[in-house]
Amino acid sequence: MSRLLLTVALAFTLACDGAQAAKLNIDMVNQAQFSEYEAGGVNPMLMKAQILLDRARFSPGLIDGHLSTNFTKAVAAFQAANGLPSDGKLTRETWNKLATTSVEPVLMTYEVTTKDVHSRFTRRIPARMERMARLKRLGYRNMREKLAERFHVSEQLLTMLNPRARLKKAGTSLVVPGVGRSAPPATIGSVEVDKGSRQVRVLDPAGKWLAVYPASIGSQEKPAPSGIVDVRRVVHNPTYHYDPKFAFKGIKTKRPFAIAAGPNNPVGSVWIDLSIESYGIHGTPAPGQIGTTFSHGCVRLTNWDAEDLASMVKPGTTVDFKGDIAPNQDERSP
Repeated sequence: MSRLLLTVALAFTLACDGAQAAKLNIDMVNQAQFSEYEAGGVNPMLMKAQILLDRARFSPGLIDGHLSTNFTKAVAAFQAANGLPSDGKLTRETWNKLATTSVEPVLMTYEVTTKDVHSRFTRRIPARMERMARLKRLGYRNMREKLAERFHVSEQLLTMLNPRARLKKAGTSLVVPGVGRSAPPATIGSVEVDKGSRQVRVLDPAGKWLAVYPASIGSQEKPAPSGIVDVRRVVHNPTYHYDPKFAFKGIKTKRPFAIAAGPNNPVGSVWIDLSIESYGIHGTPAPGQIGTTFSHGCVRLTNWDAEDLASMVKPGTTVDFKGDIAPNQDERSP
């Protein structure tokens, strides 16, 4: 999608949610209680549930306050891990259990720092990978994108929570999700990549789920591997290397090229290298597409979930690829 279309879509979304933005505030979300819900606009209760799930490492992906497939899957995973009926519906019983996982307010205030304001932004990033290779860095495009990713929230919701905020001014106070997760476990047993459910799970040595993340995993054309592999290494802030043998659609060059590091690099902010050549688990420059699109064969997570996973694995960690991609799933690649 072109930048113009993205701008128009954002403006339309904000206009449609304007009435909600006028009402949405920190107390409304922090004090939200369980109620019946349906798909629609931004729901304070769903936003609170998304933040609590994120903290508990049952990631809903991008926090946006909307009912979504990733949210339903996160709820189902949390239910399964806590001995509840895992239908993915946020019931009162599930809500009560989720509320016990954290007592801190789900929304907090954050003050924009001088360091934030003076970040190195990459304001124009071309869509074609060959042209990306001409850039010296694939940084965030602007402050809004940077802050939205830091707090795991959509740019639209960040704007709704702070409709008049001057993001480029140090000292500006913002309302943001409190997404601080606890320290990662000292020891894990293994990692599961479930191709059918589009999820990555971290298991303890006894097989209990410690974390569950939404993922984009291969495609019918370029499927992810099957079976058990190992983690070889973890690379933070990776450079992306394209080999013509990958034969990605839309790339015409027959020569290899490299794309500089940065959170908007095609593999995001971290690369978890696996013991199959050219395969890994990595981040993405498009967190809103995780779990709803396919990848070129690797396993793609949001940058923050990929970084969380990277903090738990080490060389030799077992990664088990399970199941198959459902043939009726959408096969768009981000």
